[in-house]
Amino acid sequence: MANEFPFFAAHPELTYLDSAATAQKPQAVIDALVHYYVNDNANVHRGLYTLAYNTTEAYEAVRGQVAQFINAKTPSQIVFTRSTTDGLNLVAASFGPLVVHAGDEILVSGAEHHSNFIPWQQLAKRTGAKFVVAPVTKAGNTDPAAVAQLITKRTKIVALAQVTNVAGGVVPLAPLADQVHAVGGYLVVDGAQAVAHMKVDVQALGADFYAFSGHKLYGPTGIGVLYGRQALLAEMPPVQFGGEMIDEVLDAQSTWAPVPLKFEAGTPNIAGVFGLRAALAFMAGLDMKAVAAQDHALVLRLRAGLLAIPGVTVYGDAHSAGIVSFNLQGVHPHDVATVLDEAHIAVRAGHHCAQPLMARLGVPATVRASFGVYNTAADVDKLVAGVAEARRLFHEFD
Repeated sequence: MANEFPFFAAHPELTYLDSAATAQKPQAVIDALVHYYVNDNANVHRGLYTLAYNTTEAYEAVRGQVAQFINAKTPSQIVFTRSTTDGLNLVAASFGPLVVHAGDEILVSGAEHHSNFIPWQQLAKRTGAKFVVAPVTKAGNTDPAAVAQLITKRTKIVALAQVTNVAGGVVPLAPLADQVHAVGGYLVVDGAQAVAHMKVDVQALGADFYAFSGHKLYGPTGIGVLYGRQALLAEMPPVQFGGEMIDEVLDAQSTWAPVPLKFEAGTPNIAGVFGLRAALAFMAGLDMKAVAAQDHALVLRLRAGLLAIPGVTVYGDAHSAGIVSFNLQGVHPHDVATVLDEAHIAVRAGHHCAQPLMARLGVPATVRASFGVYNTAADVDKLVAGVAEARRLFHEFD
């Protein structure tokens, strides 16, 4: 599998274990970006000449591919954004004020990425709503039972990651969707860490909104997707204004294009959309059951290897979707990552844009290893050996 990713030919010495931050790109995605700029470079939704028309048709066809990928009902439910963060902020800024008022409640988990935490925190401040943060498990994952207990008649938004980005826990969303819908609320899902590791069905999940990024899906950076239920998108006002999101502009007032174009002001990331198309085609060629089985095997192998090293704490559990976070007692995670980097092992160390979770775990940061389809058992073994060496080095100074 790694031979489809030119990055690894350019860095044969490197063990890359940071796909939760960004995945490497297969040659087909890189080729798609080059092909657009060489052969199809024209703006979309503007020109009437043949090249512009054909590029627009191909660009719009990608919405249909995305809709099929996540089982949305129609392509018009797909809004192209810059990222997961951009999509979640759009929902909070546009939909949030329509349904959240003083005295209402917004519910998140303490395991959320800042992108699915701060927008709701700030919306609560602006509206006078109550911002409710559900407890997490001891292992650092979202606790669905705790979330369920906190849903009340005042709950208007429940915002959760389908897969948490520190401990990799998979959250069973459908029962929570039913519960929040029963009280007249809405479920917003951060899908950034889920889409590369499992089949996503937004209808089965009961998601009212679902956001994800292309670059964690083996696609380019700078392109994301927001799915929304059609009726909800239709009532939402745009939050950015300019070209191509309008119907008619007069001196005194303006009207907007229909969904989804009213949310896509200005020239979009056209090359990114074509790169996303190639990434979706790459994903379509994968056996997602095999991907999940590989994730599980690598997670089990890494957890076992790390737990065999004295002084290592491992977060999450064996059902993680390709993410393992850990700490080495007495050694700052940044120092562990530095030693690993010297051994040509790339992991992430820090709070992972999840400071509320770090506070709950009682640590300043963790080391995080995360897998892509190109990772192997040999990568895991190299990491375990690197952590053991880090322990040996730092214990020499004790």
